[in-house]
Amino acid sequence: MTNPPSILVIEDEAAIADTILYALSTDGMTVAHCALGGAALERLRAQVPDLVILDVGLPDINGFEVCRTLRTFSDVPVIFLTARNEEIDRIVGLEIGADDYVVKPFSPRELAARVRVILRRAGTRLSAQPVAPLPPANARPDGFTLDADGARLAWRGQWLDLTRYEYRLLALMLGHPGRIYSRAQLMELVWHDAADTSDRTVDTHVKTVRAKLRALDSGCDPIRTHRGMGYSLEG
Repeated sequence: MTNPPSILVIEDEAAIADTILYALSTDGMTVAHCALGGAALERLRAQVPDLVILDVGLPDINGFEVCRTLRTFSDVPVIFLTARNEEIDRIVGLEIGADDYVVKPFSPRELAARVRVILRRAGTRLSAQPVAPLPPANARPDGFTLDADGARLAWRGQWLDLTRYEYRLLALMLGHPGRIYSRAQLMELVWHDAADTSDRTVDTHVKTVRAKLRALDSGCDPIRTHRGMGYSLEG
């Protein structure tokens, strides 16, 4: 029998936190709570849950900053909670690695349903994969190593620290070197499960992937920009 999914709720308003904890626990999930971002990051570094529900307006650390820090060591799914409904906030949240964005006030049952959907999509935590030697059989002549089972990519012999969508983007282009993907195609194929995203998201993720590749090999940039057309990976 599988263990129930574990959820960490990071919310400083006690009434909202209690409502979420009750809704998720009655839905069969194991739920823990932190009221501050700093304490939550310490807990997350010690043990990563299956999903994080993160309030943007925390009193000690902005929720966006908590997510940015979290993404340096884990790709656990994140749902943002916020009292704001500005488009720029949704874009920022999704671009730094959030999986969903829920505006207060919200229905606890709807939130529980969104949690279940994201858990089904995520399957297993990418961050829970143990560090292992590179599998030589999957090495490629272009310098990449693809571990599809572990949803990981290596470049020049070192594993890349990629977010969920960075991995999807790079893995897609690796499947068809030289093929030019338009922004619309990448949005459909990579961000098909993320609502309220824009084509600016593609440019942002290409930029961050390039930065991570150049950090390992400053003289090489395998991603090509085709003005007015899109992006490709050098074949």
